[in-house]
Amino acid sequence: MTGAKLFGIILFIVIIIITLYLTYIASKRTTGTKDFYAAGRSLTGLQNGLAIAGDYLSAASFLGIAGLVALYGYDGFMYSIGWLMGYIIVLFIIAEPFRNSGNFTVADVISYRLSQRPVRTAAAVVTMTITMFYMISQLVGAGAIIQLLVGIPYEISLIIVGVLMMIYVTLGGMLATSWVQIIKAVLLMGAMLVMLVFILFTFNFNISSIFGAVIDKSGMEFLTPGKLYTNPIDLLSLGITLILGTAGLSHLLVRFFTVPSAQVARSSVVWGMIIIGSFYFIIALIGFSAHALVGEETITSAGGGGNMAAPLLGQVLGGGAGTLGGELFMAAISAVAFATIVAVVAGLVITGAGVFAHDIYTNVIKRGVVDQKKQFVVARYTALAIGIFSIILGILAKNFNVAQLVTYAFAVGASANLPVIIFSIYWKRFNTKAAVATMLTGPVVTVLLVLMSPNIMGENAIYPLTNPGIVSIPLGFLIAVVVSLVTQPDDNYELYAEMSVRSHTGLGAE
Repeated sequence: MTGAKLFGIILFIVIIIITLYLTYIASKRTTGTKDFYAAGRSLTGLQNGLAIAGDYLSAASFLGIAGLVALYGYDGFMYSIGWLMGYIIVLFIIAEPFRNSGNFTVADVISYRLSQRPVRTAAAVVTMTITMFYMISQLVGAGAIIQLLVGIPYEISLIIVGVLMMIYVTLGGMLATSWVQIIKAVLLMGAMLVMLVFILFTFNFNISSIFGAVIDKSGMEFLTPGKLYTNPIDLLSLGITLILGTAGLSHLLVRFFTVPSAQVARSSVVWGMIIIGSFYFIIALIGFSAHALVGEETITSAGGGGNMAAPLLGQVLGGGAGTLGGELFMAAISAVAFATIVAVVAGLVITGAGVFAHDIYTNVIKRGVVDQKKQFVVARYTALAIGIFSIILGILAKNFNVAQLVTYAFAVGASANLPVIIFSIYWKRFNTKAAVATMLTGPVVTVLLVLMSPNIMGENAIYPLTNPGIVSIPLGFLIAVVVSLVTQPDDNYELYAEMSVRSHTGLGAE
């Protein structure tokens, strides 16, 4: 075993020990459902902003976008711009009324004035679909990273990460998950800044020299649209999905329940945008630098659809392949990527476990009559089941680019969750039938279009675009409006008035 691999393994172990210790501390403070699902509503704006960044800046961001920019230039850069702009919608439309209207899950908000059982059931379908798409992408990145650095087979790597995420969630709940995400955000931004300094030093502190090197290597066409998405409509579909999808991601929305007030929720979004915006600026430079310094052939030969671009760039910046400095730097970057993945999958698992235990088991099956201890047991068993199922799917999706996988989760969120959240809060005529129809149609249409797309069927694709958003998102809003207008309204105007006051003023919110 080389010194670099030993160094990488030590870094992995240190990260695991620190996060497990934090989980142990958090487990001592997790005594009720509010602690397990919402960290006791104890996080400050900065802490939750860091946790949002830690949850949002996933393997898709760190590994996937760097790879897409390195291989496809401008089209890959569109991912980072879209994901950042999505938080504008969250800040001005979603964050405050969402925080005021719910308790632990997305279903708490959208079922507030609608029929509880059908809405919570449909919301669970949406959340679990989003969780699965997102989870698969993280595990694919984890397997590739650990295999590259340590040499452990891909499948074994997935099992290691799966076991860790189940431990974090079952023992420490949202509090432990939040701490892990905060640590991950600090590590990730620190690694990005170090890489940025090395990149600037390499290019004589002249950012334009990076793009000059890219043009010298691949021509001006690399900085223009069309290398990944030859169809402009496909690029438009991607943009719509990324911008609107953020506001519909269940595992991000529940972060607003971890703060004590709507004002702190808004503050946490602003902090999150600052951190996330800085990250995406740097990751774009990392991607273009990887193209110039590492090269498409080397990145492609590493497998995973370009996912190894950032670690390979770290190797070059540290002195190159075969040098101690290069191998050590790649090991450090890989360890940070590992921390990134572990933090995100923990957030996904607790969201999925909360949906089943709180929405389905407690409020649908038991109709709200269940003790906290039993709900804890159900949540923990659900976390185990989600982990096992995700590992199996991650093995099947081995060669997908993680950023592209995540866009499918965004498409489901924008098609199913976003219309229902907006209309539940802002439109009196919206009813239960429309909510259920929208939430069930969104995932089904999105998954069908993905299965019929060129990414799955290749040249025999029935649906010509790689991204389903341009069809599934307008369809979700259209179904919500049409079904509301053609069916009888719910007899819930008093509940709507109550929810409107609560969502916009905070009166009655915990």
